[in-house]
Amino acid sequence: MNGSYDVIIIGSGAGGGTLARHLAPTGKRILVLERGTWLPREPQNWVAADVFVDNRYVSPDTWYDARGKPFQPQIHYFVGGATKLYGAALYRLRAEDFGELQHHDGVSPAWPISYADLEPYYTRAERMYQVHGAREEDPTEPPASAPYPFPAVSHEPRIQQLSDDLAAAGHHPFHAPCGIMLDETNMPYSTCVRCPSCDGFPCPLHAKSDAEVLGIRPALEHPNVTLLTDAEAVRLETNDPGTAVTQVVVEHEGHEERYAADIVVVSCGAANSAKLLLRSATDRHPNGLANGSDQVGRNYMFHTSQAVLALSREPNPTVFQKTLGVNDFYFSGPDFPYPMGNIQMVGKSQPDMYRGEKPLETKLAPRWAMRDVARHAIDFWLSTEDLPRPDNRVTVRPDGRVQLSYTPSNPTAAKRLYHQLKSMLGRLGLHPDHLIHRFAYLKSDIPVAGVAHQAGTCRFGTDPATSVLDVDCRTHELDNLYVVDTSFYPSIGAVNPALTAMASALRVGDHLRERLGVHAPAGAQHV
Repeated sequence: MNGSYDVIIIGSGAGGGTLARHLAPTGKRILVLERGTWLPREPQNWVAADVFVDNRYVSPDTWYDARGKPFQPQIHYFVGGATKLYGAALYRLRAEDFGELQHHDGVSPAWPISYADLEPYYTRAERMYQVHGAREEDPTEPPASAPYPFPAVSHEPRIQQLSDDLAAAGHHPFHAPCGIMLDETNMPYSTCVRCPSCDGFPCPLHAKSDAEVLGIRPALEHPNVTLLTDAEAVRLETNDPGTAVTQVVVEHEGHEERYAADIVVVSCGAANSAKLLLRSATDRHPNGLANGSDQVGRNYMFHTSQAVLALSREPNPTVFQKTLGVNDFYFSGPDFPYPMGNIQMVGKSQPDMYRGEKPLETKLAPRWAMRDVARHAIDFWLSTEDLPRPDNRVTVRPDGRVQLSYTPSNPTAAKRLYHQLKSMLGRLGLHPDHLIHRFAYLKSDIPVAGVAHQAGTCRFGTDPATSVLDVDCRTHELDNLYVVDTSFYPSIGAVNPALTAMASALRVGDHLRERLGVHAPAGAQHV
């Protein structure tokens, strides 16, 4: 035995990193296990060729698809998890997303909690992650108990023109909620410099609101918190009745170690959290821990996403482009009475990105041609809700690796959203015949490799026969085992999932503080 703690958190991303910071002031002994290392701060952080062509920060791992074909998932094992390279678009789910929604191709199920239950934690998460935004611009925006903690990030002129054109066409563009440490009123002292290398890049300035900078680092200021890097949890062991986890088995720097805690929290991301539970099968839990319902690994979701490039008739000199969103088609379209999804800007494309995304098509293209495309490009990200399907699932191969079976669940809505955007281009100063699909998942040749928005696999609910977790994200079958990441989602909505994971971590954190016997002083505003 290498050590005993009050709480072990396995994973340091949006779920684990947020929870670690929330529990740090309790004085309880907390161990955070991270299978990766600190992401290096280096000039290559901002070099598109290194990030998008050479995949410098994609962590080595091999998964397999349903046919047994190996692939490299676009995954990032670092302190801070996937948030180290995310676009920091921190959206709330819509209030309606918590209820049952009928889609063209199926049903999005209701959650066991309401939006009102999570709303206070959304507000706290926005404060913790320093979100910039503006209320009441987006007609689908759910009620909020406080304004955004920071003003909206301003549009640069070409994006402001796009916003004006959208409004003139009868739409409701809004300032996207951005998690960046930007002070536009005092740029000499602003950490963020509005660079072009944010979305999909690591930030060497620590100006992105990620779970390392705003979760793990503040947690480590408390002497009761320990972080172990290069430490992969490979198995959870239980007591003889199988009612509690007694040890976490870890491969640390090439050798096996064991740690114990009163409470164990799995925050590895939807696929790897399911993998850890499935690999921890025992005589009492022959199908994997907490899997009496046969739901662990099932209902994997990751958004039906499309990155598209539209060519502007005039140059687009925008540097920081990810400031605008449109949700007018979130619940229906002009001639389509079903949800379609979210439209938002994505980071401004650069010539080297095209080489990473379409190496064969661009191999012979002169560099000036790609520069000209980039100079006129306006880049959009379209997200359509991925519906939970039991057969879209994570299983574990005999060699212990992830096998991911996936079939698109909501293709009609995704096609309609694409054509909806295409139909609008002519009125927005964009070429209507030049809406080009970018490979959202870069050099990968199959869509399942894009795992940035993964969710599901350990859904929460009130019925142990149909869910893995209870409403506090504790497993139904093991009293001291929790899953705190995006695994608990019964549905994923059509907006980026990070803020909901952060808000949920704060909600579960309040439950754990109570379980640990720690109560905030009267009037305290802990996060």
